[in-house]
Amino acid sequence: MHRDARQAVQEFIAYLRGEKRASAHTVGNYQRDLLRIQTFCGEHNIETWQQLQSSDIRLYIGIRHKNEIGGRSIQRELSAMRSFYHFLLKKNWVQHDPLQGLHAPKSPKKLPKTLDVDQVAGILDTKPGSVLEIRDLAMFELFYSSGLRLSELVMLDLSDIRMADGFLRIRFGKGNKERLVPVGAKAVDALNKWLALRPEVISMAVFVSQRGARLGQRSVQQRLARWCVKNGVAEHMHPHMLRHSFASHLLESSQDIRAVQELLGHSNISTTQIYTHLDFQHLSKVYDQAHPRARRKDVVK
Repeated sequence: MHRDARQAVQEFIAYLRGEKRASAHTVGNYQRDLLRIQTFCGEHNIETWQQLQSSDIRLYIGIRHKNEIGGRSIQRELSAMRSFYHFLLKKNWVQHDPLQGLHAPKSPKKLPKTLDVDQVAGILDTKPGSVLEIRDLAMFELFYSSGLRLSELVMLDLSDIRMADGFLRIRFGKGNKERLVPVGAKAVDALNKWLALRPEVISMAVFVSQRGARLGQRSVQQRLARWCVKNGVAEHMHPHMLRHSFASHLLESSQDIRAVQELLGHSNISTTQIYTHLDFQHLSKVYDQAHPRARRKDVVK
């Protein structure tokens, strides 16, 4: 593509980092997605973003789908392109949006993998054997106690802890939304134990490495995997399984999907509704007890 077109991408990425304050994860995804479409444009002699048409994007979607790229991944790429074109239109660098009315191929929704209460207890009711493991246990307790995303946990600062009120402030939720989440007694205890041992460092991060730097997402994933191996947990674990388990267990006990939506930080309740499948047994029982034509009578032989 023309140099100005490539420069426009770089300015958009700078805009995401600066004005939008998007997370490093989001910025990285957008950068990769726009590089793919940029490569596609180069292969099809499209020199500017103004030249890109809806038919070109349909071709791009078709190629990605043919290469067995899932619908959710393609939808994310289209989302990146939509944000990019909104930026271009705002700057008056293009006169049309070629993405209007375009949708990615639908893919079946994958149900989140969760743990039962006993499995969670097997992971969390283990005595840590070192300062680092005390830190790790505090992280894992927070995932399950408060339903944090991995990105939200690593971005926690000391000023976000409101222990007296039993809350955490999440400042970098999805879509840059802020929310308060409660912290359970077990998580409060684990967090207090870590904070008592946390090294005095310049970083304001709650969870820091031995060198005093803020822990990255990959480090947290590796520590959870190591914890599970050490404690004989056969299940392949990742932090979101604890978040999913939090949502499932809370919904099962409370039946309050709106409250669970707020705690998870979901913008749309349809995202939260995926957890209702896990409580189908309870719903079936309620139906049998409540519906006037659902009650089964003994069959007369």
